[in-house]
Amino acid sequence: MRSQQSQRKDPVDAIIEQWATVRPDLDTAAMEVFGRISRLTRAMGDRMDKAYAALGIARGEFDVLATLRRSGEPYALSPRRLSETLMLTTGGMTGRLDKLERAGLLRRSPDPHDRRGLQVTLTDEGLELVDRAVRAGLDVQIEALNRALNAEQADRLADLLRELLLATETPGG
Repeated sequence: MRSQQSQRKDPVDAIIEQWATVRPDLDTAAMEVFGRISRLTRAMGDRMDKAYAALGIARGEFDVLATLRRSGEPYALSPRRLSETLMLTTGGMTGRLDKLERAGLLRRSPDPHDRRGLQVTLTDEGLELVDRAVRAGLDVQIEALNRALNAEQADRLADLLRELLLATETPGG
């Protein structure tokens, strides 16, 4: 499945060549795609971690702050909604919220619409930090993308990955 355009080899090529030697009967086209996606995820995750660490937060904390920011004004959600959105247990969410609250980046208060519930809201400091963090993370992503692809290629790749994601996240996909 190797592109005719690229003669450069990456670590996935070496793995595919090894499989071709020991199991020439295997069609490893899917392995080429998903192996590269996996390695990209890991490499970019490491770069994103460094960008966020420079701002004093970890990726998991960024995820909480960014989820609140994306929710729009007043940048508030219930802990349960945050847990569902981030696919975290309530215990995992509580730990993150505790740390972010101690840092003054968010506050927990009674939910004005539910006497039994809580609401998590970004503070002004949290809003300022998440805006800097999202810019820092995007800068890392843009730099990596621009080193490898032009705008048309990046758009095409985004479209192809969307189709692959939809097919794999759909039941029976």
